[in-house]
Amino acid sequence: MEIKLFDAELKVMDVLWKEGDCPARHIAEVLTSKYGWNVNTTYTLIKRCMKKGAIERSEPNFMCRALIPIEDVQEAETDELIDKIFDGSADKLFASLLSRKKLSAEQLDKLMKIVEESK
Repeated sequence: MEIKLFDAELKVMDVLWKEGDCPARHIAEVLTSKYGWNVNTTYTLIKRCMKKGAIERSEPNFMCRALIPIEDVQEAETDELIDKIFDGSADKLFASLLSRKKLSAEQLDKLMKIVEESK
């Protein structure tokens, strides 16, 4: 089952992916510090993620846990980007990325290994 998360919801999920299970209060503190959000905004977003099945809440302390791994979201978002912007062509996305960002020799080596392993 694919869960569609919007940008603000992804910011909430990002805290959980980076820090692991934590209280909603901590998520709110991080997002207030980083983006200037008020606590109610964060709690509303947590509840939206819960309704979508992306976050599970438990007591005590309104403890939150991510129910979907970041890799699943990255894959879905990448597929959507490829379909929407690059006519479903992963090679067009890859060419676009390579032409816009200067990569180090180490990064290019990593990419070459990924390409070789995917053959």
